[in-house]
Amino acid sequence: MNRISSFAEFWPVYLRAHRSPRCRALHYLASLCGVAGIGLAIAVGTPWWLAAGMAGAYAFAWAGHAFVEENVPLTFTHPLWSLFADCRMFFLWMGGRLGRHLRAAGAA
Repeated sequence: MNRISSFAEFWPVYLRAHRSPRCRALHYLASLCGVAGIGLAIAVGTPWWLAAGMAGAYAFAWAGHAFVEENVPLTFTHPLWSLFADCRMFFLWMGGRLGRHLRAAGAA
């Protein structure tokens, strides 16, 4: 796992760690919490919303790994790539294009 040297190598590993639609759904909620926290922090001018949004985001995402996938979040070994992959997965899902990526990674 730690020998991954590019995001292109990381992406299918990430998708296989998120095989379950329930885990992915929790990640989508996590993304929405993070975005809401950022938006509220900017709109209200209170950084506590940012902290609350990030706490909620991690809680939902890690719950998906702990209780659904029963694996360790990849954010512990590849934090930036995990963030980028979360965003990519969310937007591919929103656009209805995630399925082909899951199939290509062997995660469908």
